[in-house]
Amino acid sequence: MLVDIPVNGTTTKGYLSVPETGAGPGVLVMQEWWGLVDHIKDICDRLAEAGFTALAPDMYHGDSATDPDEAGRLMMALDVPKVATDLAGAIEYLRNHDACGSARIGVLGFCLGGQLALYGACENAGAVGACIDFYGVHPKIQPDVTKLECPVLGLFAEKDGFVTSDVVSELSTRLTDAGKPHEFKTYEGVDHAFFNDTRADVYDEASAIDAWDRSIEFLNAHLA
Repeated sequence: MLVDIPVNGTTTKGYLSVPETGAGPGVLVMQEWWGLVDHIKDICDRLAEAGFTALAPDMYHGDSATDPDEAGRLMMALDVPKVATDLAGAIEYLRNHDACGSARIGVLGFCLGGQLALYGACENAGAVGACIDFYGVHPKIQPDVTKLECPVLGLFAEKDGFVTSDVVSELSTRLTDAGKPHEFKTYEGVDHAFFNDTRADVYDEASAIDAWDRSIEFLNAHLA
């Protein structure tokens, strides 16, 4: 269902999905560069089926895209201070929701959202207990990993032209140098957005299933 998230005296929309039990560990789901589209809502619903309370904030405030050029424009138009405020508001909303059954929440994101998830975990360290980064990318948003207080699961694609092996290696080195626990998995022969089952051009079922299983196991291990 759509909900209003209080943010710095205003509100932004978000999609909330609650497990049948009525409560579960909280997970913030961060959108791809397309916006808060049906695919992201479906991921929230899948998390709810797995026992989590999932919230996807609308980082574009009502806008979305189907064309890559428009999606890129929306992504690059994000204002970093506003992003930080929106993330903090969404995390606070989820943690205080009656359906959130964990003291600290998980953050999980894809593409743009992968970078936002890592950024949100760094900037709200005390509130986040697990971070999952699916091939995260954004040139203007640079997480300060020294602030992290949670483990990171990184899921990447061998053929990714955005998040290359050099980018993955550099991030792993930064986390290692900062003493932050992380586990990275790169899927062979697949491209950026391999998890998105609405995109037949890149979706890879076997890799997506494995990545989902790893994600659920990771969230259960660190949010219990």
